[in-house]
Order: sequence, then structure tokens, then C-alpha cells
Amino acid sequence: MKTSDALKKARLSGLDLVEISPTARPPVCRIMDHGKYLYDLNRKTKSSRKQQHSHAVKEIKFHSNVEEHDYQTKLSRIVEFVTKGHKVKVSLMFRGRENAHRDLGFKLIERVISDCGELASVDMSPKLVGRHIVSMIAPRAAKIPVKGRQEKAPKKAPEEGLAKAPAQPPAEAPAKTPAKAPAKAPAKAPETASAPEAAPKEASAPVADAPAAEVEAAAKSA
Repeated sequence: MKTSDALKKARLSGLDLVEISPTARPPVCRIMDHGKYLYDLNRKTKSSRKQQHSHAVKEIKFHSNVEEHDYQTKLSRIVEFVTKGHKVKVSLMFRGRENAHRDLGFKLIERVISDCGELASVDMSPKLVGRHIVSMIAPRAAKIPVKGRQEKAPKKAPEEGLAKAPAQPPAEAPAKTPAKAPAKAPAKAPETASAPEAAPKEASAPVADAPAAEVEAAAKSA
């Protein structure tokens, strides 16, 4: 598109023609609100500066014959620097006859490292450089929460006033009763052959009248 055509189009829409990449061939332009573009650009640079923390290296000096009060004061300063995100250089210098007891200096530096162990980690272990013992400690890296993931709220403990219900023992399964065998029918007694029924007796002949029998008996005697 020609530059004149692009300018006409930008004026009609009430916006500006902004050159984005002048080194490109052909140059790249965009129709936009130039004031809003500068505002967004300034806002991004400010947010990027906030995220860039300038951490300096702090130094705390000890002596091998330091008193307990001075030691606690210097230790509190180290903790303050570490919590702010600074690295701390711990140094110890030997003077005169202190060089004959360098082991005391190493013990003192190890004590400082152990006292700051919860907040800082050893960036450089203690080493002897001339008449000095030098060590470097740095703050521990904090865990950055991942966006989009919400931590689950811890479950509330039951109130102390409420009496806990006694735990009921698990219900026992009912004991299985052995299956009863089906009752056997009583054995039938073997059928005995029944005696043949007596034949019905034939009806006896009717007895003759007594007078007729007497007449017959008299006739035979004659």
C-alpha cells in the first residue's frame, strides 16, 4: 500500500499511522492510537523495572576474639541483609599472634554459617586468602507460586469443646450357618402280603319247621 493511501485511511478512521519497524523492506506501519501506544509502552517498562531487583553484596567483618554481644549484633545485620535478598561476604582478619590460631577463625566462620542456615545457603565455602578467611552466603531461593493454581485451604481441626464420638468397631459379618441336609423321609416298612380274605360263607339252608321233622321221624320208625 502506498504511504498516501495509508495516511488517508488513518485520517478517515481518526487514528495515527505509526511506523513499527523502519529497517524492514518495505517498512512496516500500523494504524493505531499513538497516545495509547506510548502509554502502554511506558507502563510495560515500569513493570519490568519493578521486577528487576538490584541486589548488592554486603560485607561483615569479624575477628577471632570477638565478644558474644558483638557477635550477636553482626549476626543480626547478616540476617537483615539476607532477608532483603542481598548476598553477604563474611570475612575474618588475623592480627599479630592471632595467625598462630587460625583454627579459631575457621570455627567462628562455621558458626556464622550454621546460625544463618535456615535463611541462607553457602555460596562460597570458607577459604584462607592471605591473612583473611573469606566466605559468601546467599539467600535461599523462594518458591514462586504458579499462576492459575489455588492452594487448598487446610482442613479445620475439630473444636476442643466437642466430645469426640467413640469409634464404633467395624460390624462383623454374620457367621455362616452350615446348610442343613434335607430331612430324609422315614423308610416305609415293606408291605407284607396280606392273607387272602376268607370266602364268604354260604348261607345255610333254612331249618325246616319242627312239626314236619317230627312227622318224618315217626314215619321212619314205623
